Amino acid sequence: MRVVAGELRGRRLEAPRGARVRPTADRVREAVFSILGEVGGTRVLDLYCGTGALAIEAISRGAKSAVLVDTIPAVARRNVEALGLAERCAVVRADAIRHLRGERERFDLVFCDPPYKLADRLEPTLGQLIPDRLAKGGRVIVESDVSRPLELGLPMQVERSYGDTLIRVHGAAR
Repeated sequence: MRVVAGELRGRRLEAPRGARVRPTADRVREAVFSILGEVGGTRVLDLYCGTGALAIEAISRGAKSAVLVDTIPAVARRNVEALGLAERCAVVRADAIRHLRGERERFDLVFCDPPYKLADRLEPTLGQLIPDRLAKGGRVIVESDVSRPLELGLPMQVERSYGDTLIRVHGAAR
């Protein structure tokens, strides 16, 4: 796995083997950022960050700051440290729902890529909590299984599938 574009383009990211972490594929990340366009100056929240690849990609492309949240953030923390991003990235060990309940900051981009097998259980709570964390004009990028999309109840701007992966970009509710 590598950073696709920006100041860190080509730099390697650690990605553990096995089913515990399901990193977003390089081609899917490239497609997501093509959809998003310019992300310079944005504040990013990466829920269920795993390796941290989405937040790190955003930082590489000019995002101002990122908060990476995961219950086991060791790989994300190592990637952030190896790339010298500790001043722009906060890596938080927490359950995403608990973090959202305690978070007061608003973000321009929220990446949400929960474990596919937990999506049904998490969907109502994420749909309730995420909108309050969006800045004006903010967007939520959801990655889910194409056979079981994660519904957040926010206006959908874009939907694309890449193999078994479904990407949806939602805007803030009006």
